[in-house]
Amino acid sequence: MTKVLSVEDLSVTFALHESEVRAVNDLNFSLEAGETLAVVGESGSGKSQAFLSIMGLLAKNGRTSGRAMMGETNLVGMEKSRLDRIRGKDIAMIFQDPMTSLNPSLRVKTQLAEVLVKHRGFDKGKAEKAAIEMLELVGIPEPAKRANAYPHEMSGGMRQRVMIAMALLCQPKILIADEPTTALDVTVQAQMLDLFKSLTDDFGTALVIITHDLGVVAGVADRMMVMYGGRAIEKGRVDDLFYDPRHPYTLGLLHSTPHIAHRAARLDPIQGMPPSLEHLPKGCSFNPRCAFCFDRCLEERPPLMPTENGREKACFYEGPLKYGKVA
Repeated sequence: MTKVLSVEDLSVTFALHESEVRAVNDLNFSLEAGETLAVVGESGSGKSQAFLSIMGLLAKNGRTSGRAMMGETNLVGMEKSRLDRIRGKDIAMIFQDPMTSLNPSLRVKTQLAEVLVKHRGFDKGKAEKAAIEMLELVGIPEPAKRANAYPHEMSGGMRQRVMIAMALLCQPKILIADEPTTALDVTVQAQMLDLFKSLTDDFGTALVIITHDLGVVAGVADRMMVMYGGRAIEKGRVDDLFYDPRHPYTLGLLHSTPHIAHRAARLDPIQGMPPSLEHLPKGCSFNPRCAFCFDRCLEERPPLMPTENGREKACFYEGPLKYGKVA
């Protein structure tokens, strides 16, 4: 398969009043055409910031280092004028908050048509017709009527579908979806996941889904990257990580998620809170919450190491991970 994105040693640092905080630390991964990568982890793990940095959309106090290669083109550090020609056309992002991602003063069809006029050279009439067709494709009822609406006249779920439609219009090589199903009911979620599946199958689009929802991961993803404390701590095929996790944090995520086949009176959450990125603990950043922690974990930070079948983990523990041992 064709590699469409190669990320090498990606780090994201934010300047604070008297210090700096590293939100993403030496991230490495690649994407191939037609595959879906799920990026999972608790809030504050660096998931969204990693991909906002690739898109050149960090806050003003943010700084990115490393490389994000689309073919021979490095997106990191690219001047805004060049990046504007790539964003929306070759790489697109569906943002987490549809309430603030649309211009409240423009009709929906105007915002959608602008993408096609700018990136594909459509005239206004053709672009608006294509926009209405895409609204219908993402499950918006009465698409011609809704296309004439302003964002405030739509529900949150409908605005999210508009954002998805906007991202899909140019059939990008890479689509990044940040919590794309959060505001949607389960029926519409299923429709959106089917739409993503069609996009990867029919057009070879590489899809990144940033999510807390492991059900979404199981339904659409090929590979999974688990992040914690700004680092990737486990990577591999979805089936491998779901059925045989090698990092205690991955195990904890799986067992704090409801499962239809394992009914229980209560969920078994991961104890404690995610670490502050300003004050990461010495050694492994997960050690204060880990039931498998031993002396080495308190002193050394484990590197991301290859295991087998293309899997990687950042953990010194080599014994069996059993559900009952999770604290």
